[in-house]
Amino acid sequence: MIDNIKKEIASVASFTADNIEAVETFRIKYLGKKGILNDFFAEFKNVPNEQKKEFGQTINELKQAATAKVESLKEALENTQTEEQVYGDLTRPGNPIELGTRHPISIVKNRIIDIFSRIGFNVSEGPEIEDDWHNFTALNLPEYHPARDMQDTFFVQTDPDILLRTHTSSVQVRYMENNKPPIRTISPGRVYRNEAISARSHCFFHQVEGLYIDKDVSFADLKQTLQYFTTELFGKSKIRLRPSYFPFTEPSAEVDVYWGLETETDYKMTKGTGWLEIMGCGMVDPNVLKNCGIDPEVYSGFAFGMGIDRIALLLHQISDIRLLSENDLRFLEQFKSAL
Repeated sequence: MIDNIKKEIASVASFTADNIEAVETFRIKYLGKKGILNDFFAEFKNVPNEQKKEFGQTINELKQAATAKVESLKEALENTQTEEQVYGDLTRPGNPIELGTRHPISIVKNRIIDIFSRIGFNVSEGPEIEDDWHNFTALNLPEYHPARDMQDTFFVQTDPDILLRTHTSSVQVRYMENNKPPIRTISPGRVYRNEAISARSHCFFHQVEGLYIDKDVSFADLKQTLQYFTTELFGKSKIRLRPSYFPFTEPSAEVDVYWGLETETDYKMTKGTGWLEIMGCGMVDPNVLKNCGIDPEVYSGFAFGMGIDRIALLLHQISDIRLLSENDLRFLEQFKSAL
C-alpha cells in the first residue's frame, strides 16, 4: 500500500497542480493533520516491535517524498507564472493616493508671503522666546510704560526678563540691528498673549508684520503698499485708514477694507457697516530707529501688522478660531484642494 502511495506522489506532474490552490490541496491530502501520512504515524503503535524500525523508515521516506514534491510543485509554479498572474490585471487603475492637506494658516501665510515678495519684501524670522529689550524696550515701551498693559504677557518665572513674544515686531528689531537700510522685510510667526480662549480669541495665534525703511519714505508709500496688498489678497481695492495708537509707530492707523453688504454673512461680519478691520499700521517712531542704530534724520519707514488667523477666518468663512489648533481631521480635510 505504501509503495502505491509513493508511485501516486511521484506521478503528480506540475500541469496537474497549475495554481497555488491545487498545490495546497495536494499538501493537505498527504501532509495535513488529517492526511494519509498522519494515518500511518497513528498506526505505528500497532506495528509489532520487530517491524517498527522498518515501518518507521518507510513512512519517513514517504513523508520526505511528499514534502519534496510540494516544494518542486511550488518552484515550478513560480517559474511559470506571468507578470499578470503575479501582479494581477496590469490594466486596472491603481489604488488612489490620498492627498495630504495644507493647514489654513499655512495657506494664508504662503499667500501673504507671495504677495509681498512680488514687491521686494524678503522674509525674516526670530525666536519665540524673547527678552524684554527686543519685545518691549526697543519698541518704545520702556519699563512701567502704561502701553505694556495692552498686551498680557507670558513671562518665564525663572527670569522676569525672558518671555514669550507678544508680537513679531521683535523680529523686526533684530533685523534692524543686523541690517542696514534700505530694509524691506515681513516677519510671519506665532505669538503668545495671556488671553481667555473663545471662538474669537486664543492665547496663541499667528501674525505677519512688515517693515520698510529707506530715505524719504512717506505715509503715501504705506497706503499704496496696503492698497496693493488688499487688492491682491481679497480682490477688494477700497480701503480706509482710521487714526489709532501704537507705541512704536507715529502716526498710527487701523486699516479697514470695504467687504460689501451683498449677503447676510456680509452683514454679520461687518456689523452692518460693510467695513472690516484687517490690520494696524503707521510710520516707524524715530525712537525705535534710534534704539536699533538707524539715524532717523536720514531714514524713515513704515510698519504694519495683521493676524494670519483672522485673515484665515475671513477668507475661509470659519466661525471659530479654536478649530485652527484642534487638529480635527474632519475640519482640516476640507482644505485638500487649497494651494
